Amino acid sequence: MAADPGTKAAVEWLVSVAPEPDACRWEWERNPLGVALLPAGRQWDVLIVPGELGCPTLDVLTRVVDRPGPVLADVGDARMGFFVPAGTAARWVGTGVRGAGQGAWIVVPYPGRATGGVRWLVPPDGSGTLTDPALLELAMHEAAAGLARDTP
Repeated sequence: MAADPGTKAAVEWLVSVAPEPDACRWEWERNPLGVALLPAGRQWDVLIVPGELGCPTLDVLTRVVDRPGPVLADVGDARMGFFVPAGTAARWVGTGVRGAGQGAWIVVPYPGRATGGVRWLVPPDGSGTLTDPALLELAMHEAAAGLARDTP
């Protein structure tokens, strides 16, 4: 079964950062987990947020923008990864937020395919759309304020 054009574009965008794009495609096709390791810091960085903050942050983002950049979640939504422009991780200052930038590798599932672990909450669209770090920070503040209001 051939991938739809959107998935094909997303795959091409993701593998463009791989040292060996063909090896990455091969890994996705043959790895029973449906994941590959990709280097951060080339076209994108990933800001990794605890799930209890990440979920409401994504809710805020989706109310503010038509489509945020790609977002990953791990098993049980314990952590969420927001794709932001390359270089963001080196400049980010925030308690509880980990940055994966130059020199880091990210476990990335094949777009549109279910895996047993990491999954896309917002898959890449293939156009290179990323979340604006300033907008992400504002969304995180709003989400944190909402959590504080809801905590007795």
